[in-house]
Amino acid sequence: MEKKVKIGIIQTSVTDNKQKNIEITCENIKKIAQKGANIICLQELFASLYFCNVEDHANFSLAENIPNGNTTHIFQSLAKELNVVIIASLFEKRAAGLYHNTTIVIDTDGNYLGKYRKQHIPDDPGFYEKFYFTPGDEGYKVFQTKFGKIGVLICWDQWFPEAARITSLMGAEILFYPTAIGWELDTDEKTNQEQYNAWQLIQRSHAIANGVHVVSVNRIGREDITQFWGGSFVANPMGSLLFQASHSEESLEVIEIDTHLSENYRTIWPFLRDRRIDTYQPITERYLEK
Repeated sequence: MEKKVKIGIIQTSVTDNKQKNIEITCENIKKIAQKGANIICLQELFASLYFCNVEDHANFSLAENIPNGNTTHIFQSLAKELNVVIIASLFEKRAAGLYHNTTIVIDTDGNYLGKYRKQHIPDDPGFYEKFYFTPGDEGYKVFQTKFGKIGVLICWDQWFPEAARITSLMGAEILFYPTAIGWELDTDEKTNQEQYNAWQLIQRSHAIANGVHVVSVNRIGREDITQFWGGSFVANPMGSLLFQASHSEESLEVIEIDTHLSENYRTIWPFLRDRRIDTYQPITERYLEK
């Protein structure tokens, strides 16, 4: 038994023109839909430069309402026209002074299935996200699409096995990670490679531990002090790479996966069966003092 799904990845650089970025993205969606993509995932905050590299109140003007904002409506029409699922990362204005890093999911009939608000918010040099984003307060989410049940997490979420586990336990067949991450320009090549390898490895481990496919979509290009490292990839439930994009070139790729592999894998390696949930209470503590 097979359950084939074609995953579309759009890895690009962006400009400071939000409207132009959206227009180019729509054209790219059309291109990979023509290649047969069923589910198309965009990179994190695809519509703008990565504005979180500075703390600037003017950047709040980039945010929009979800689901009543213009970008959501554009993608609803496009998804229906092309018969594809679209996963799009947006800067959400929930209310004055209340903003989120949010990803929407739109089904093939143009129906808005809902949104996931990023739970883990970083605060590092060049990644001042706590200045802009309130942590998500609606929990983890899965979405039943025409092509299967998917889970969506966002960038910094990808380092936390708890997020991947919970989303998988909710029935996700595929985990998607819209991402914006890169190297500092003054960091040596060995460190850069170690960082990328760690980023990829932690996500491939989520695939193995949960028996699901993982799709991670990153941007490319130099923005201020950061060289975004691209390297978008798809891993199967064994953690094997089915595809890895360039670190420097745009990539419009369609990768076919078989989500039925999860059933076979989980039967042979029954990690879910052997979980000792009666022993896991300490993980809810911030830190275990001796």
